[in-house]
Amino acid sequence: MTAVIGIDFGTESARAVVVDTADGRVLGSGVSVYRHAVIDERLPSTGATLGAEWALQHPGDWLEAIDASVRAAMASAGSSSADIVGIGIDFTACTVLPVTADGTPLMQQAALAGQPHAWPKLWKHHASQPQATRVTDVAAARGETWLPRYGGRISSEWMLPKALQILEEAPAVFAEADLIVEGGDWVVWQLTGAFARNACAAGYKGLWHKGDGYPSDAYLQALHPGLAGFYTGKGGGQAVVAPGGRVGTLTPAWAARLGLAPTTAVGAALIDAHAGVLGSGATTPGALMLILGTSTCHLLLAEREHLVPGIAGVVEDGIVAGLFAYEAGQAAVGDSFAWFVDALASADVQAEAARRQVSVHDVLTERASALRPGESGLVALDWWNGNRSTLVDAELSGLLVGATLATRPEHIYRALVESTAFGTRVIADALRDGGVPVTRIVAGGGLTRNRMLMQIYADVLGLDLEVAGASQASALGAAMLGAVAAGRAAGGHATIEDAAAAMAPAPTERYHCDPAAHARYDTLYRLYGELYETFGRRSTLMHQLRALR
Repeated sequence: MTAVIGIDFGTESARAVVVDTADGRVLGSGVSVYRHAVIDERLPSTGATLGAEWALQHPGDWLEAIDASVRAAMASAGSSSADIVGIGIDFTACTVLPVTADGTPLMQQAALAGQPHAWPKLWKHHASQPQATRVTDVAAARGETWLPRYGGRISSEWMLPKALQILEEAPAVFAEADLIVEGGDWVVWQLTGAFARNACAAGYKGLWHKGDGYPSDAYLQALHPGLAGFYTGKGGGQAVVAPGGRVGTLTPAWAARLGLAPTTAVGAALIDAHAGVLGSGATTPGALMLILGTSTCHLLLAEREHLVPGIAGVVEDGIVAGLFAYEAGQAAVGDSFAWFVDALASADVQAEAARRQVSVHDVLTERASALRPGESGLVALDWWNGNRSTLVDAELSGLLVGATLATRPEHIYRALVESTAFGTRVIADALRDGGVPVTRIVAGGGLTRNRMLMQIYADVLGLDLEVAGASQASALGAAMLGAVAAGRAAGGHATIEDAAAAMAPAPTERYHCDPAAHARYDTLYRLYGELYETFGRRSTLMHQLRALR
């Protein structure tokens, strides 16, 4: 038997899986929780209070998690070191850290241990929003051609705003850093002793383009003179490796630590959500992957690059080598349902849930399932945490229209679910209008367990909806990266497509679009579209309300 290991680095823990390269069977798994979790209140080294919107991590936790999760996965699989031919990594992004030339994190230096900017900034570190605004404004003023590839706005979560924040607020840390690197690339560097930047994070979070490279030095100097040479030095300059590309093999030290052969291949890292596309088998052009959770990430592969307004990024080699990967997102999906349940669920709903010993969500879903499309008389906008795509405006807010004294909690609950389906349809329509085919829908994530939600999505989108067969799609996708890094001769696979064809499980369920329901939803979607245009583009009402807070 030939097997590979996939390691899925999440926000608070890492999961390792041992996977058979022949058929994708998960032979064993292990989880390791980060000792320091998310560092968002106090710095562990000094106890100093962090500012608002800060979110850091400890890189030592990542290395401990590799050791613990891989050993646990190997033990549960009953595998021997001779079985393992490759390791693949997926990682939260954009999680970046400043390091020296040999990869040592600056926070490990005694003189910098108490400096927050010397620590890794987790993906959800949003304290760099002022810098992100300037990154966008300067690019727009200069007419930078790369800005439309990212929907016209750069996120505070990405590398350049975070690097600029370090430069402006801790110039000594910026000067001391030889490199600012993605967490996934750093982990691969530790395992192999070789450093490369993965195409997925470099493209989506680092503003790299396979044909055009990085933004120009003239732009960087216009943004801040201290950024001169950033993309040929601290923030770039290394090889950019496509998914499945082999970075190296395990160092002797890591081979001994993990009990694996030093010939074990290690592939370039991938962003965690994007690895889920591989694990779900949605690796052909036209397949739109929905990762449904607290928010939704939409990922689509295509054969050509088009500039689609409001799409969060398009990257060649971003997920599969040779294809263009488009990304979009909705900022609040499951979060909006949870908000309603926590803040507004009525006493009778809570009492029924307690009596039946089920969740409030279960009661509301059961009641809402009995309603026909449009029967609630409501339509909502799904902007309870802003609009990520296609308006790219975090200052927008939610809206519910049509409520009367007869409106019940299940009516609102269903309208909220429908609004998220409409938001996904806006994204799918924008892609199609931009020349990017959408011919298949695949869904993964925790919300796929809600059958009402899945049927509503199929009916709104007008396509059958497949539920991905992998329960740990990102970890499985990471394992595929290891299989391709190992190569066919070693028992792996030649390409990502080959790996997905062999290792991705078939969909567990398929929801068929109901033509009658789809027709009714077409009417509701037109009303949603009127609200979308009015409050998203024509009116500043929501911005004015936010300004009053």
